[in-house]
Amino acid sequence: MDLKLEVVIVPVTDVDRAKAFYVEQLGFRLDADFPIEDGYRIVQVTPPGSECSVILGDGLSSAAPGTYQGLHLIVTDIVAARSELAARGVEVSEPFQDVTGAFHRPGTAKRVPGLHPERLSYGSFASFEDPDGNQWFLQEITQRAPGR
Repeated sequence: MDLKLEVVIVPVTDVDRAKAFYVEQLGFRLDADFPIEDGYRIVQVTPPGSECSVILGDGLSSAAPGTYQGLHLIVTDIVAARSELAARGVEVSEPFQDVTGAFHRPGTAKRVPGLHPERLSYGSFASFEDPDGNQWFLQEITQRAPGR
């Protein structure tokens, strides 16, 4: 049985501000904007090339806005992706890796500036936040691990 991740709900304070950021600055596709009733609105956006969407809105989550950390967007060229987002006005960190060469840690702990020295898949990251402080990571993957 396949189990595919379809949607992630990201908590935000201002739906219109978040919608503008995700669509205009990040370049996500706007799939839907349903103002159902006062205090209940669903805005669905999808990153380019992704099968999983993001839902922003009112009345959708008990999570506090700005509390999501570690959401990942996979890219094949982190330098090009970072440049494109920066050109769209997104404040993206410089590329980094973890001191161990493995997965990054929370916040900025144990970051080593620069790309993975061998540019290995899964080893280079950059980060940015949405207007509420939800933290996203770009992760460079050029060749997936077996079975992925």
